[in-house]
Amino acid sequence: MIVIITVMYQIHYFNIRLQQEVDAWPEDILASYRAITERMIEFGADLGLPHTRAMGAGLFEIRAHGREGIARALYCTLVQKQIVILHVFIKKTPKTPAADLQLARKRLKEVKNGYCD
Repeated sequence: MIVIITVMYQIHYFNIRLQQEVDAWPEDILASYRAITERMIEFGADLGLPHTRAMGAGLFEIRAHGREGIARALYCTLVQKQIVILHVFIKKTPKTPAADLQLARKRLKEVKNGYCD
């Protein structure tokens, strides 16, 4: 008898404030984000465009959108199928702002060194 065990991915937030920010997003953007994260839990962190995109050096983005705009969640992956959301924001310009990338990269280093709230 062959037993197949499916290990789902887990999503964690760098801190509770990030989860609260996401929960406060407009309903249609939040629905898009939740649909993408549900797929990530089942199929893994790298869904590819249009849902996720690699940003380089271990940083990735979730690309949520709706009638009210566009949102991004920057994340990294860890061993044992862990996904850590590092930074979230509603996008107001075509290019991801440098300050948002800088904060996510700083948090990425902290996560890789074992820190999380």
